[in-house]
Amino acid sequence: MVFTAGQIAGILEGEVQGNPEIAVHKLAKIEEGEKGSLTFLANPKYTSFIYKTKASITIVNKDFVPEQDLTTTLIKVEDAYKSFSQLLEYYNQVKNNKTGIEEPVFKSGSAKYGEGLYLGAFSYLGNDVKIGNNVKIYPNVYIGDNVDIGNNVTIFSGAKIYSESSIGNNCTIHSGVIIGADGFGFTPNEKGEFSKVPQTGNVIIEDNVDVGAGTTIDRATLGSTILRKGVKLDNQIQIAHNVEIGEHTAIAAQTGIAGSTKIGKHCMIGGQVGIVGHITIGDYVKIQAQSGIGRNVKDNEVLQGSPALNYGDYNKSYVHFKNLPKIISRIDSLENKDR
Repeated sequence: MVFTAGQIAGILEGEVQGNPEIAVHKLAKIEEGEKGSLTFLANPKYTSFIYKTKASITIVNKDFVPEQDLTTTLIKVEDAYKSFSQLLEYYNQVKNNKTGIEEPVFKSGSAKYGEGLYLGAFSYLGNDVKIGNNVKIYPNVYIGDNVDIGNNVTIFSGAKIYSESSIGNNCTIHSGVIIGADGFGFTPNEKGEFSKVPQTGNVIIEDNVDVGAGTTIDRATLGSTILRKGVKLDNQIQIAHNVEIGEHTAIAAQTGIAGSTKIGKHCMIGGQVGIVGHITIGDYVKIQAQSGIGRNVKDNEVLQGSPALNYGDYNKSYVHFKNLPKIISRIDSLENKDR
């Protein structure tokens, strides 16, 4: 896609300083800008690059006054960073504004969908699937029987959504996501052999949820595994059966949450965190990366370590952890003197 400086200024309600007809077709960092690219300057630390950049157009704050000659056309806005983010969002909307049904696909006769559907090649819609308006389903997506999908949902290539799952409005499901696979339910007999416990529940994903690539969300044994509105999941996360994650909680990559654990709202959970099953984590909790959570957690706690400690206590204790060899050496030395 090609945009002129004048068109971009119109989108951002900005002012062109330079050639309004100059066009760009790609984005770049200011230090890597080249002809035909668009960049921005928001951090003063990067000001020197604006005099060197070969980018055709640069978005800057209105108060920017060049101290040297420029070869780039400027678009002056109130906030360069926010405007660049706005432009990225606009670009994505235009880029992903696909409609129509490609061939070949399989659609059950009982599947229903609204206006503005994009259904990519080799996708599958099972029996009694219900899909809202402006939904984008990219190639090689599987949607099982009785799945309910709201409006303005994007499902990228290779995602698998098992039967009975429910996805709300304005959600994004990235490639390789699996929603609704069986929970890890087995019971041992007297011989130590494991028998399957049927997983008869489903997964409910509320509005405005993002699920990162390669993440798996298991269906409940009974009832539902639930992601409340505004939840943001990074790539390669495991959500086990009957887990519930509260509103606007964000979880980083490679975290694993065992079955039936309840996580509150507005929590922030770092990468590679392990959380045991059947516990409750309160609201506004922050868990640092690589922590292991094996107990209930109260509201507003900040935790680190494995097993996790209060964040402040962990940092105080770490001073002693790293000095243990020296401390032991001193103790040994004192003991030798007493002999």
